[in-house]
Amino acid sequence: MTNHITTTWLGGMAFESNNPSGHTLKIDAGPESGGDGSGFRPKALMLSSLAGCSGLDVASLIQKMKLEVDEFKIDTIANLTEEHPKYYDSVVIEYHFTGSNLKEDKLKKAVDLSVERYCGVMEMFRKFAKLDIKILYHHK
Repeated sequence: MTNHITTTWLGGMAFESNNPSGHTLKIDAGPESGGDGSGFRPKALMLSSLAGCSGLDVASLIQKMKLEVDEFKIDTIANLTEEHPKYYDSVVIEYHFTGSNLKEDKLKKAVDLSVERYCGVMEMFRKFAKLDIKILYHHK
């Protein structure tokens, strides 16, 4: 299976990129790089892709396991190298679960399944970055 994405220059430093979902997103550089900051930054989008990929896995497992979670968010904190080409050499991925009836063992299993088996973006990141997975439970 292949994905075909078309990314079209809009002028200046801005681009529009399509997606197999039928949606588009705008990519732009910040003012410090000659853009006007009207779109997503490419490297930061990689972190959204990482969190989104794993988040979909975990959300699916939360539903399948019938777990009660009031809030679920993922923070990705990445270190960018100093030298060009700059890339993320380490990423901390924090899974935050909030609720009054959190089943910590099952939530950990859901995260572990995503991290170790299901998330393809996680596997890609492993090729170039050290990953640090943290799970935080916030009991109400």
